[in-house]
Amino acid sequence: MYFYKQKLLHAAQLKKLYDHKYSCTNVSLMDPFLQPWWCWLVSKVPLWLAPNLITIVGLAINIATTLILISYSPTGREEPPRWSSALCGIGLFIYQSLDAIDGKQARRTNSSSPLGELFDHGCDSISTVFVALSACISVQLGYYPRWMFFQCFCAMTLFYCAHWQTYVSGTLRFGRIDVTEAQCTIIGIHMISAIFGPSIWMTKIFGQFELWSTMAVMTILCGGWSLLEFFSVIRAGGVGKNGSTVALPLMGGIDIKTVPLYFAVFVFGLLAYQNASVIFTGGVGKNGSTVAGTSVLSPIIPFLFVVVPAYVISQKSTDQIYENHPALYIMAFGMITAKVTNRLVVAHMTKSEMEYLDWGLIGPLCLFLNQYFNSFLPEYYVLWFCLLWCTVDLIRYCGQVCLEICDYLKIELFRIPYPPKPVMTSQGTNPPQHHHHHHHHSHDNKNGTHSLTNNNNSAATSAQQQQQQSINRKQTRASSRKHNAAAH
Repeated sequence: MYFYKQKLLHAAQLKKLYDHKYSCTNVSLMDPFLQPWWCWLVSKVPLWLAPNLITIVGLAINIATTLILISYSPTGREEPPRWSSALCGIGLFIYQSLDAIDGKQARRTNSSSPLGELFDHGCDSISTVFVALSACISVQLGYYPRWMFFQCFCAMTLFYCAHWQTYVSGTLRFGRIDVTEAQCTIIGIHMISAIFGPSIWMTKIFGQFELWSTMAVMTILCGGWSLLEFFSVIRAGGVGKNGSTVALPLMGGIDIKTVPLYFAVFVFGLLAYQNASVIFTGGVGKNGSTVAGTSVLSPIIPFLFVVVPAYVISQKSTDQIYENHPALYIMAFGMITAKVTNRLVVAHMTKSEMEYLDWGLIGPLCLFLNQYFNSFLPEYYVLWFCLLWCTVDLIRYCGQVCLEICDYLKIELFRIPYPPKPVMTSQGTNPPQHHHHHHHHSHDNKNGTHSLTNNNNSAATSAQQQQQQSINRKQTRASSRKHNAAAH
């Protein structure tokens, strides 16, 4: 049963998806330290448990713990119970761990498929919204709504840009300080709020600076690593285009509390540059195009259709809909952002063009039209409609794509054959475990994505085994005939 009357993926896209090979580079600082924990954890997972089920359980836990936190502080100004912050930190740690072992489980059970990579990135796109929002609520950033807006949308933008440069270059790149480091930092923020109470972030430390401003210091450290990437690109002959160097306007009577915002603008510009440098250098397609042969700048259009209305609607609202309901607002636009990001991932994996318009944009359009006609409906109810519409539309799209891929690959989404087929080498034996993990090291490090690999090798291995067995049978029969002849 499909959610749409017509299929979303045509035969050529499904064929390219089947041939897709996961490509990733990773130099994360924290991943090597967490690898022993992840390897131990996956060894305790039953072999019958499907990798996609591991991923979706982690996402569900992450969303549930964040929603509990939001229920106690829907505006980001109320002080949530300390246990809710601790629960949110634990939920994020569980999600990070399960997200890291799904790929290991796929290779352990010989059930890797392109659907695994797509499913993993899809869950990450949704998780990004809730992780960023939970961090803002734990430090009560509702008192600084512009900072909260900037923080959440920058997280979504950077995630989108990472897959944008993947669409251009064909390789997903992770820096020294990236997703794992950001997740661990946010877990730390939740635990500080749980131990000392969320109000600790409002403590004055240096003059008018409050403790939450130290988040800017952490982002500056991230920017330092990004500067190294910047200079390496320049030495390698990168392009000179970058509009991301943001000066810090510390003069002109600017409120000192806004200084961390300018720090964040600067750092996020640097973080975005490592993706932008790949995009503007040119893609791997014909004449420097994307993997689909389209313009390297084409993915910016559908994303702008989301971000620009989000900002304009928040500024033009007569009811101050964003300031009064920031969590609802960010979740609503986060769902349509996740939908657009998923479509970008699908376009990359199927090497196809990304369409500009999307049905999910009906939600933001209703908010815009309601404002245009002087809010003839209460904006709060229209915002709820926008959230529900975008959420249902996201689930419909993801469900449809997963079902179509499952039908094409003849697999199930949350079930795998049990007992699993052993992973065989050309000698017909199981490979040593440490070699197996080393081969997929950069793959496991970041998000445990489980993609289809070594199909040709497996086919060749099977053919070699059958040929060897046939030879052995012939030799056995010949030896038996000689023995019988000698006996007579």
